[in-house]
Amino acid sequence: MSRVLIIAEAGVNHNGNIELAKKMIVVAKESGADMVKFQTAIPELSITKSAPKAAYQKETTGRNESQLEMSEKIHLPLTAYKELKKYANQQGILFLSTPFDLKSIDALKKLGLKCYKIPSGEITNLPYLRKIGRLRKKVIISTGMATIKEIKEALSILIKAGTKKEDIMVLHCNTEYPTPYEDVNLLAMLTIRDKLGVRVGYSDHTQGIEIPVAAVSLGASIIEKHFTLDKNMAGPDHKASLEPHELKAMVLAIRNVEKALGNGIKKPSKSEIKNIPIVRKSIVAARDIKKGERFTEANITAKRPGTGLNPMLWDRVVGAIARIDFHRDEMISL
Repeated sequence: MSRVLIIAEAGVNHNGNIELAKKMIVVAKESGADMVKFQTAIPELSITKSAPKAAYQKETTGRNESQLEMSEKIHLPLTAYKELKKYANQQGILFLSTPFDLKSIDALKKLGLKCYKIPSGEITNLPYLRKIGRLRKKVIISTGMATIKEIKEALSILIKAGTKKEDIMVLHCNTEYPTPYEDVNLLAMLTIRDKLGVRVGYSDHTQGIEIPVAAVSLGASIIEKHFTLDKNMAGPDHKASLEPHELKAMVLAIRNVEKALGNGIKKPSKSEIKNIPIVRKSIVAARDIKKGERFTEANITAKRPGTGLNPMLWDRVVGAIARIDFHRDEMISL
């Protein structure tokens, strides 16, 4: 990747409506994101009837239904993802989806995906990780709730199954929706990079855009962020997602920061070279100086513009003899 990969996470914010999902693909493309990502699942294969909702899900969707019932309402059938991938291709944006069960992995494999996204909840799911690893494709793995040890174990399973380490990208993440700023711990992204020797990025669930932008400034090579058509829509993830104008603002901010990071070489930039003679100073006469007079700390000074003797030559000038007359503010020459 020559620049930060920005993944616009549609997730399940289409609420199980394929036409809404297509609108989200258009929004992702118009925002400038590189990828649009969905979530592929057969809920009954990954969620038991008794599985409780997360606290944020209870707040956004009510308490009178189970996690399974909620998920069945907002997931699309497996057959929909072929149509969505085709539509994304037509719009000119890369398609990605996160599988949440083994059968969904098979469904995405049939679509010919070159990259697979592993969600935080599957990082301790050995058969799932092994199946992804055997595909020998590029892998992006989120690490919400995980320790360094758990991440290391997951990477080991993927690699032993056949995926190259250099094809794995690890995203620091926090799974609370929205994530409190004090729980983000962005520096953990650098810990993952340094301890495990992998490329890293950040999957964001905070409100606003400043944290993913900050992650880019720290060296994130991937940013993933949820978006929605409307935060007021029914569903578990809408309130912690960006609306279209916010997504576009985030992408622009990331691209600007990306440009600003530069190559790390400290030298005058192309845009500022012209300012050197204007802003820097030269050694000039502090008062009229007669020919034969000696230059002293009292009769010379440094003033703009910087087109004459560099003030770094000050010690060489002090004590020298004036070869001609100098008027006040006239540039000194030796």
